[in-house]
Amino acid sequence: MLDSNIVVDLRYATTNNFTGAPLPGYLGNRAFLRREAAAALARVQRDLRPQGLGLKIFDAYRPVRATLAMVDWTERVHRPDLLKEGYIASRSRHNLGLAVDLTLIDLVSGRELEMGTPFDTFSPAAHTANAMGQAAANRQRLKAAMEREGFTNYDQEWWHYTFDVPNPVRFDRVIR
Repeated sequence: MLDSNIVVDLRYATTNNFTGAPLPGYLGNRAFLRREAAAALARVQRDLRPQGLGLKIFDAYRPVRATLAMVDWTERVHRPDLLKEGYIASRSRHNLGLAVDLTLIDLVSGRELEMGTPFDTFSPAAHTANAMGQAAANRQRLKAAMEREGFTNYDQEWWHYTFDVPNPVRFDRVIR
């Protein structure tokens, strides 16, 4: 990551995720992105700083083996609907180093801003447009900051953003 002030809390390296177990390929709490996406994310962090805000990353580059483990999990718990409805992908832009899951934090307290649902909520409540009050304002603040630097939001997940580069390559390296 190009900005060491971005907080990293890789949920899939821990039990604090929807599967309840660390996913294969996550052996460290380090967020990786392709150079172009990392540089854009560093600019987002820089632009948020005067507002007293920063970024907290839940996931960035994801090893292919972790994506496959998520798909296997949906089968084990009999939740194929999560694949069909687009909450879990069998092929992910995370595997390309071009997707990032994140939220906004208050730089003074380190607390996450209210977003209306937790990360990895598999319901319409997590759709970017489906919030009210402060959560809606915070989702829009994150979306505007990310879009200014070339990221695109996945509208079913307020936390999920992608960055496009030509001819990306999928890879499967362990995060250490």
